[in-house]
Amino acid sequence: MVSTHPPQGSTLAAWLVYLEALHPSAIDMGLERVRQVAQRLDLRSEAVKIVVGGTNGKGSTCAMLESILLAAGYRVGLYTSPHLISFNERARLNGVIVDDAMLVDQLERIEAARQGVSLTYFEFTTLAVMALFAARELDVWVLEVGLGGRLDAVNIVDADCSIVTSVDIDHTDWLGDTREKIGFEKAHIYRAGRPAICSDPAPPQSLLQYAQGIDADLWLFGRDFNYSGDRQQWAFAGRQQRRNALAYPALRGANQLLNASAALAALEALRERLAVPQQAVRQGLLQASLPGRFQILPGQPTTILDVAHNPHAAAVLEKNLGNMGFHPYTYAVFGMLADKDIEGVLRHMAGRVDHWFCAGLPGARGVTGQALESRVRQYVQSYDPSGAKNIQVSAFVNVEKAYQAAVDKANPDDRIVVFGSFLTVAEALTAIGRI
Repeated sequence: MVSTHPPQGSTLAAWLVYLEALHPSAIDMGLERVRQVAQRLDLRSEAVKIVVGGTNGKGSTCAMLESILLAAGYRVGLYTSPHLISFNERARLNGVIVDDAMLVDQLERIEAARQGVSLTYFEFTTLAVMALFAARELDVWVLEVGLGGRLDAVNIVDADCSIVTSVDIDHTDWLGDTREKIGFEKAHIYRAGRPAICSDPAPPQSLLQYAQGIDADLWLFGRDFNYSGDRQQWAFAGRQQRRNALAYPALRGANQLLNASAALAALEALRERLAVPQQAVRQGLLQASLPGRFQILPGQPTTILDVAHNPHAAAVLEKNLGNMGFHPYTYAVFGMLADKDIEGVLRHMAGRVDHWFCAGLPGARGVTGQALESRVRQYVQSYDPSGAKNIQVSAFVNVEKAYQAAVDKANPDDRIVVFGSFLTVAEALTAIGRI
């Protein structure tokens, strides 16, 4: 436990180091402590507050909401997590990443307000971003849930509209090991009498029952909103609103229409407070950006960055790879954390990869390259016992070395897919900047 906070004038980096050691554990689910500190701050705001949770897709949905609302002329604060390269990525004001000074000012405010209450890194920084948003004249807050919903720090916000994008198996130590248990946790971002959007095509009963129990205004994909499309354009259909002749989102991947539909359903539900013209929807979808979500880099060989780190996300990544044009060989730069379902991810991706470059990730949760190679090799042997596919597996100490080896091996018409964790993509981006 660190007792001395950074002195006046300290850098953001110094504050983040302090916060990492402030609380006994990195994750400590519960709202009592964070709510106690929040009550000492003036976080009141007339802004419309949209909270977005889900196993996968929530970051993309937030990015599209922000982009559409900005195109419509609204003043928007966006909070997401985790970041890839810089902590500042987590907070944007009107589409611009906030600077160090803005964050440090608010971190100092939280430190003064907490009066000895122990906060995790996530709780402390979440309060800082909320305080930053409250200090600005904003029309809309778009807030991404960090983990689960019921006990996540973002859930202290009394949302005007809540979205659950998907419910699948992840973070089982904290949320439970079934979709029903996880759905129950995520459903707690819903509020009584307010729009509660669910874009999971097969929502668990626990989510439906919770929403019904609090009398939320539940919008279900396939019942209250849907989409259709052809190769040129797509259309959204809500309860009373249709949006036709839409260009496909700039964010790539087959699942992005589901995420876009959730965003448009939320905007329809809020239309009395947030009028959004058709042109703003078109422009916003074309301009939305989010690094690391089936992000295809320019140049050859084709390089795809995807933060997929659970079986559900891996299944989407596998489908998106299958929809791409022909590439003779696929090379995977693969790094994962120890508390993730590595075999579940491999189950979806084994048939797409010809050579696995297993990379070690840093920190206590990171799996070493050698340990990951062993697990991949074992899975590949069960997937292809005869060895007819000649799938290669090799280990590297870190992502940079794995990525460089993949680049050296690949021909211009091959492809490299970097995935398995936010950390994997972040380290690849850093390595790419050096190569």
